[in-house]
Amino acid sequence: MLKRINIELIFWIGGLTYLAFMDPSETHFSLCPIKNLGFSFCSGCGLGHSISFFFHGQIKDSFHHHPLGIFALGVILSRIFELIRNIFILPPRLQDTKK
Repeated sequence: MLKRINIELIFWIGGLTYLAFMDPSETHFSLCPIKNLGFSFCSGCGLGHSISFFFHGQIKDSFHHHPLGIFALGVILSRIFELIRNIFILPPRLQDTKK
């Protein structure tokens, strides 16, 4: 049963969808304040590019842009599955109070 719409879930799925469809090798507009200040390195941008390269099957480039990109993708996917589980299944701590 659907309990509520979770903004965090929409954010994570939208972000990963964007990273899956963007071309990580070309320059694009960025909302990153570090990039917009003129710095050439931003670990957050590197993480996003790393995940995008991974989605495109370029594992070596993914690791080159950020060594923790694949790990971060695993953490984000784990969070997405947890949020989905919490929406469709009553969390265990709430099941105990309903008895």
